[in-house]
Amino acid sequence: MTDGSHLVGAKGDTEAINHEGGSGETNEEQKELLDKMIHISGLIRKVSVSFLINYKGAVTFLRQEYLFVFIFIVAMAIILPFTAEPVSGEFYTTVSFVLGAVTSLASGYVGMMAATYANVRTTKECATSIGNGFVVAYRGGQILGFALVGLALLNLTLLIVVVRSLYDPQNIETEDLHIHTFRSMYEVIAGYGFGGSAVALFGRVGGGIYTKAADVGSDLAGKVVQGLEEDDPSNPGVIADNVGDNVGDIAGMGADLFGSLAESTCAALVVSATSKELMDTEGAVWFPLLITGSGIVVSFVTCLVATNI
Repeated sequence: MTDGSHLVGAKGDTEAINHEGGSGETNEEQKELLDKMIHISGLIRKVSVSFLINYKGAVTFLRQEYLFVFIFIVAMAIILPFTAEPVSGEFYTTVSFVLGAVTSLASGYVGMMAATYANVRTTKECATSIGNGFVVAYRGGQILGFALVGLALLNLTLLIVVVRSLYDPQNIETEDLHIHTFRSMYEVIAGYGFGGSAVALFGRVGGGIYTKAADVGSDLAGKVVQGLEEDDPSNPGVIADNVGDNVGDIAGMGADLFGSLAESTCAALVVSATSKELMDTEGAVWFPLLITGSGIVVSFVTCLVATNI
């Protein structure tokens, strides 16, 4: 488990965490333990949401990282029309790239927020039952998995529908030009996978560097210099380490998984566009997306089995 999560100020969230107390503890002890969990998880996620939106912890890092990613996206959006578009003056590949990049950012953010909310609940449940803690952690992870696959599939489907309507290959009479049009169309759509992978690089590598630096730094300062134990609460570097785990291992992983899914699906579409037989077959283009959709259904079933049986 990566860390706790912040649930400050929400009575319903507090009750959701504290619905079951540990055996042998008084209500006062349970409340004190819960307040300590909420305080620590608040340091990891965000301390306060004031009028000026004063974020701390993982949210601060992610916002700062996304600022630089946004600059990169804008720079690439300026370059791509002159380097990657099949026809000069078009912006199809550029739009596909931006859509993939934005979806990758959303996947990372959703994953991190879901984890920081779920982890403190997992900690509370594990205090009474390891089985209950497993269920909470497993279901928290499902949010990232289903959200990023659903976003990837939805956006890619809409992108294919729009690009096909713009290219309209059915009106092409010459066979060679027909195949060339299909190839160009799916090369344009491949920009979607490129955008997802480019952003995933920032999330995975940037977050990974941060968490490793925080981990090594806190260990050196705390264990070597001060003689503290691993993850000792009196070592402030432990909070930075947990923040890095969220950003690198969860937000970065979410963006990375989305990039891999988008890349593989777009690659299948590009390869299929080289076959006239496939392109002439009604509905054949949707087969790679159908594989992804069927995987979602199977995952639902396996998740139900894992958490209810």
